[in-house]
Amino acid sequence: LSAVLAQPKVKRLLSTDHFSVDGTLIEAWASMKSVKPKDGPSGGHGEPPAEGGGRNAEADFHGHKRSNDTHASTTDPDARLYRKGKGKEAKLRFMGHGLMENRHGLLVDACLTLADGHAERVAALHMIEPRADRPQAITLGADKAYDTEDFVNELRSMRVTPHVAQNNTSGRSSAIDGRTTRHGGYAVSQRIRKRIEEAFGWIKVVAGQHKTRFRGRDRVGWAFTFAAAAYNLVRLPKLMAETG
Repeated sequence: LSAVLAQPKVKRLLSTDHFSVDGTLIEAWASMKSVKPKDGPSGGHGEPPAEGGGRNAEADFHGHKRSNDTHASTTDPDARLYRKGKGKEAKLRFMGHGLMENRHGLLVDACLTLADGHAERVAALHMIEPRADRPQAITLGADKAYDTEDFVNELRSMRVTPHVAQNNTSGRSSAIDGRTTRHGGYAVSQRIRKRIEEAFGWIKVVAGQHKTRFRGRDRVGWAFTFAAAAYNLVRLPKLMAETG
C-alpha cells in the first residue's frame, strides 16, 4: 500500500488536508463450534459436552453464555466474538479499518485489529496521527460511532478538526457542537466520508475479504491491507486518465 501511494503520479492525486475513517467487520476462518472454555475442555462454565466424537461433534449452546473473557476459538485464538448490533448474533470476527483521502476516495492507510467496542477509535487515532504533524490543521470525517468526548478531544489536541457525525440518539449529548457544524466544510465531509463504504464493499466482495481465508491477526491483517492496495490499483488508471 505504501509503495503504491509513494508513486509521484499517485501522490499528486491525494489530499493532504481532508480524510475520512471507518471500520468494517471481517468474519474469521473459524466456526462457532471451535469456541471452547479457556480453563478446560468442553463442559466447563456450564457448557454442554459435545455429543458423539470427531472434530465436528454436535453441541447445543442454546442458553449457555459465551464471552471473550471465558471462551476462545481453538481454530483461531485471535478471533473475537462480536455482535454487529443489539439483538444480532455474535460471530467470530476481526475488525478492519481504513483511512481515506477525500479528494478521490483512495485509501491511504489500512490496518486490522481485534474486534471490540473501542477498536475503531483507537485505530483512527493511530492512522491519522502521522498526518497531523504539520502546521496546517486537517479534518477527519467519521460516522456517529466515533462521537465520544475522549476521541473528539484527542483529535483536537492533535490539531485535527473532528468532522464526526453527531450522535444524539437516546437523549445522549454529542461531543460535536456548533464550533464544528456551523462550517460548510463539515457538511462536505459528512457527504464524502460515505465513499469509504465503496472501498470496503470492493474489499469484502470482489477481494473476498467478507470472510477471511487466513488465521491469526497478522495474516488476516496482511490480506486486508493487500486488498486495500489492490482497490487503489484498480481505480488509479481511470483517475490518472481523468486528471491527465
